[in-house]
Amino acid sequence: MPATSTNSGTSQKILDVAERLMQVRGYNGFSYADIADALRVTKASLHYHFPSKSDLGRRLMERYTENFAAALTEIDASGADPRQKLERYIALYASVLADNRMCLCGMLAAEYATLPKPIRSEVLRFFDANETWLAQVLEQGRQAKGFRFAGPAVEAARALVAGLEGAMMMSRSYGDADRFDRTGQRLLAELT
Repeated sequence: MPATSTNSGTSQKILDVAERLMQVRGYNGFSYADIADALRVTKASLHYHFPSKSDLGRRLMERYTENFAAALTEIDASGADPRQKLERYIALYASVLADNRMCLCGMLAAEYATLPKPIRSEVLRFFDANETWLAQVLEQGRQAKGFRFAGPAVEAARALVAGLEGAMMMSRSYGDADRFDRTGQRLLAELT
């Protein structure tokens, strides 16, 4: 089998379709046949680019984490104050939900026990990176007297991620994006 190729346009299209399917159905809710049908290619051509579904999932997680990290870097570079940074962070989640999708890592976290080990590692890497970034922003806000919360900033960051992921699930279940928006506003209000 050739090494996994992710530089070609075909590979990117495969990743795009797989991302949408995973964000809607989860890892266990789609197959290579679903991707092949969407792209009008053979399953064999998918295996050329990604020899196994685990390879595809791992690369997709790497790409998702890289893209999210780039969005966080952009937020940092904007010169926004800590509150504005959190507002923009929450907006990242809202934009995914507005497209009738879930956070990819939130979907995969629900299936964690059934995921291949390399994908599990990537899910944890995503959440760890988010919690680290959020803890820094929260601590900046606390130092500037803009945020108030008890305990270590990393614990507040974990609560914020958990709250947003849960709000996405509930909003999706009810078909009501306003639920997410109100929860995000409440989570932010509780810090100020």
